[in-house]
Amino acid sequence: MGCKCGSQVILCNLPIRFDTYKGCSHGCRYCFAQKKRNIGKIERDETVEAMRSFIEGKRNRETAWCDWNIPIHWGGMSDPFQPVEKNIRASYECLKLLAETQYPFVVSTKGRLVADPEYLDLLARCNCVVQVSMVCSKYDQLEPGTPPYEERLQIARTLAQRVQRVIVRVQPYMPEVFADVMKNIPRLAEAGVYGAVVEGMKFYKNKPGMVKVGGDVCYPLHILRPHFEAIKAECHRHGMKFYSGENRLRAMGDSMTCCGIDGLEGFKGNDYNLCMLVNGKAPEPTALMKEIGTGTCFGALNQAAGYNKKINSQSFYGLMQEELSTNTDYYKRLFGLEE
Repeated sequence: MGCKCGSQVILCNLPIRFDTYKGCSHGCRYCFAQKKRNIGKIERDETVEAMRSFIEGKRNRETAWCDWNIPIHWGGMSDPFQPVEKNIRASYECLKLLAETQYPFVVSTKGRLVADPEYLDLLARCNCVVQVSMVCSKYDQLEPGTPPYEERLQIARTLAQRVQRVIVRVQPYMPEVFADVMKNIPRLAEAGVYGAVVEGMKFYKNKPGMVKVGGDVCYPLHILRPHFEAIKAECHRHGMKFYSGENRLRAMGDSMTCCGIDGLEGFKGNDYNLCMLVNGKAPEPTALMKEIGTGTCFGALNQAAGYNKKINSQSFYGLMQEELSTNTDYYKRLFGLEE
């Protein structure tokens, strides 16, 4: 199958996803991937050959709109450095390829293997941003299969000395841990972390005081915004960047591309998405995006009968524009312009 691009294309500047595994042994209580499948069953997913194909410019139907070296987001649905990797070594093989080709990528993990010398030596040779997911020590009980927060802080410190940029993902954030997160920011800065990306917890079932946004139950903006503002100010006070992974507050970040690639040479995301358009930006589609048949990834947004036929007769650009014009109010709410 190769690199995937699905419904995230409307809101994410790095929507090309790659996973070496299906399933995950971290057992995080809040994991959204659990909604889709039994994550306890771990098996191989994409291959190093599929990654090489994408790097060489070969595109599948989902990625047909993209004709430049867009950074791959590795670890979208499963941690590439979870314990099973030590035996299977699928991620190690991919790292060798990425080091060899210098293709840009962002990798997300909370596994200790990322700091193993064997892996760290390869990462140090790669053109990458490493994201470490870590909120605070109170989350240790919610993440039974992961290294505890304090160990992850040491992992981040080790990585920061070897890779070009380390981003800490304060995700999923709950207001109850605000004080803990604030206390940890100077410690992250001291460890060499470049920036933090914060996103509020999403729930499956409605709770008192929460709001429904798309298919998720979320904290209302009047609760999240002051927390994000305070965390942003504290990050800046300690020389760190702040990014908002919360779609409704994305414009609060130091960059609208919330994964922390801003300013890195050769890291060009896709600005032509609804989040950018709704927030008043003026991104330009590429020539390829205007070609008929480049919008197959929009099939993930609409499963209605006959929609695939429509996709085949439309372009990525046309489908993005149509999605915006037919669901304007929905997207204004999704991206925080209306509560």
